[in-house]
Amino acid sequence: MLKIENLHAEIDGKPILKGLSLTVNAGEIHAIMGPNGAGKSTLGYVLGGRPGYEVTEGSITFDGQDLLEMEPHERAAAGVFLGFQYPVEIPGVSNVQFLRESLNAQRGARDEKPLSGAEFLKLARAEATRLEMDAEMLKRPVNVGFSGGEKKRNEMVQMGIISPKFAILDETDSGLDIDALRIVGDGINRIMRQPDKSVLLITHYQRLLDYVKPDVVHVLADGRITRTGGPELAQQLEREGYAEVAA
Repeated sequence: MLKIENLHAEIDGKPILKGLSLTVNAGEIHAIMGPNGAGKSTLGYVLGGRPGYEVTEGSITFDGQDLLEMEPHERAAAGVFLGFQYPVEIPGVSNVQFLRESLNAQRGARDEKPLSGAEFLKLARAEATRLEMDAEMLKRPVNVGFSGGEKKRNEMVQMGIISPKFAILDETDSGLDIDALRIVGDGINRIMRQPDKSVLLITHYQRLLDYVKPDVVHVLADGRITRTGGPELAQQLEREGYAEVAA
């Protein structure tokens, strides 16, 4: 589904990714772990197409397409979803409006019929219920006044409604208490653990991986993948830290 080869990327002239290669097959969940400043979030932003990040070398192929030639909205329509470490607030735009417009824009790009207001509300309320989020929060402006845990849960509602092929989740576990961590982990498994979907989980810690079991764990250090293994690698990192394992 995703193939990254020798990826180099920089921001404001500062190199961040320095020859990163990675392959994610359909049906797999991969975890990216590493110390602060290693380039984990930059990888997510480059995949999502965030402005300001310049790819200077290498290639990214998604589902047989050149991802780097696609605009962010085209990547979204193709099935790429980026979950942010710090989801932004959008005052004046209700969750319902935001999500319906997002979903129908993507459906239109795929030559699918848009959902009516009633059809969409039924879908959105069902997804909020599954993630134990009060359906009234769908009426509120996007993330405005939400706690950290509510923002992450709301993002999982977004992911459930849009149902992407490939989700990049950047430190989705940050700011979550134990109950919210379980709910979010269960949501990731329910929505994305499918034979035709894949996930790239970016995280510092093992705790989310107790709920979302990765097939492959990678260590990212100084802009490169320095180690790859199974779930036991995450447990080793938790015990020993990055200094020993990432070298």
